[in-house]
Amino acid sequence: MTEVIKTERTAKSGIARRNDLDWLRLIAITILLFFHTGMLFNPWDWHIKNNEISESFRYWMVWLHEWRMPLLLFISGAGTYMALGKRTSGQYARERFKRLFIPLVFGMFVVVPPQIYFEHIKEYNSYGDFYKTVFNFVPYPQGSFSWHHLWFICYLFFYSLLALPFLVFLRSERSAAFRKKVSAVLSTPAGILLVPAVFILITQVILRSYFPDETHALIDDWAYFTFYFLFFLFGMLCYSTESLWESVGANRTYLLIASVFVLIPFYATYLHLQEIIHFPWSFEKIETTFDVLAIFVSWFCVITVIAYGQHYLNKPHPWLKHFNEGLYPFYILHQTVIIAIGYYICQLPWSIFAKFWTVSLLTLISCVAFYFVLIRPFNVMRFLFGMKVKQLTVDKDR
Repeated sequence: MTEVIKTERTAKSGIARRNDLDWLRLIAITILLFFHTGMLFNPWDWHIKNNEISESFRYWMVWLHEWRMPLLLFISGAGTYMALGKRTSGQYARERFKRLFIPLVFGMFVVVPPQIYFEHIKEYNSYGDFYKTVFNFVPYPQGSFSWHHLWFICYLFFYSLLALPFLVFLRSERSAAFRKKVSAVLSTPAGILLVPAVFILITQVILRSYFPDETHALIDDWAYFTFYFLFFLFGMLCYSTESLWESVGANRTYLLIASVFVLIPFYATYLHLQEIIHFPWSFEKIETTFDVLAIFVSWFCVITVIAYGQHYLNKPHPWLKHFNEGLYPFYILHQTVIIAIGYYICQLPWSIFAKFWTVSLLTLISCVAFYFVLIRPFNVMRFLFGMKVKQLTVDKDR
């Protein structure tokens, strides 16, 4: 394995923790910042919108939409494999509760409500007037109770618990034969590209006929709940076996070629759905074809990014630890800050270009400042945002 960094093995049956996953997590969260800022200006429905929209935004955002969250789930799966470490199952579950469930609840009552307020700001005299409606516990959009972008944390909490038996198995010696067989199947370019993609496709063909819409509401979102869960599991599985992990990086050129080529029919069908080009097929057939291609785009792009990250980003940096410590609070805060700042910036007579970069930059600065000033120094805030609490040092001379 190239550029192996000095670190301990995460398990006898696993591979060493690699800096590339930390860098990719940073990149993925940065993509989310620009993606959610773009939601102010593209034609898709969102919480608030600029008075002028741009069709050009949809064409780069439709591609990012297919793999930005799957990439985070894949990385989270690898991280979850590592998180069990030397913990018992009970210790692991308690750690997941503190790191995921506590921030979710805190976010639903503190971080998310401002998003709903700015969406309906004209209906209330003040934020205090609005905030009372949160405690009616009427789910959004009919009411003001929601987890909005924190659906990712909710789903990740359940994924972590549901995958626990499989995780314990993977980290045991009993899994050696299983991991060897999986590695043999997935170590070729065709195997790592097609086997997971087809497996994901089969689940979606079955489930989307019953749950066609992506709601992020958990109880009626079983198709997409399963879709993201599989990326989480494949991240865990790929990270558990060194030979498989190495093969992903070694096959990066083939993965990139496949990812580029699948974009050709993906965008062709998308342009048909936008009535820019026309094929001699029905709208329903084109839409179905696009949905199938989107699944392949999701997996191909994720595994390609992982492969190139493994090859080029497996390098330590003195700031990397600090970046990654702040990423989780940044994720929790970023959409609320985008909406709060965007509400006022979108009222200015500026160009879309100026508004996009102003909102992006001010959101970045605001979230970083909030993290360093109000979250990082205080244990209570660290706990509420899912960070490790700092241990108090004792003066031994006393």
